[in-house]
Amino acid sequence: MTLVKKIYLITADLPKDEKFGLISQINRCSISIPSNIAEGSGRTSEKEFLHFLNIAISSSYELETQLILVYDIYNIETKSILTDLETLQKMIGAFKRMLKTE
Repeated sequence: MTLVKKIYLITADLPKDEKFGLISQINRCSISIPSNIAEGSGRTSEKEFLHFLNIAISSSYELETQLILVYDIYNIETKSILTDLETLQKMIGAFKRMLKTE
């Protein structure tokens, strides 16, 4: 959820004409990550939980692409958030592997 807060600070710096474009898409992707982890944790089987972890990690890769675009188009620094995102992707991947081996 810390990542979501950082994302909202970045999207606040984007031009207002991106409100229904990148801003909306980036915010939705960032919120999707912890939301899907939370929803999956409330499911009754590991298979269902893995499904929601897969959605969360997919959203993280979508977010990664959008943050690269933000840097390329608007020259807004996203490197530290991309580093945080990469760490999160590794954590979700490790968690998925742990669930699969149990």
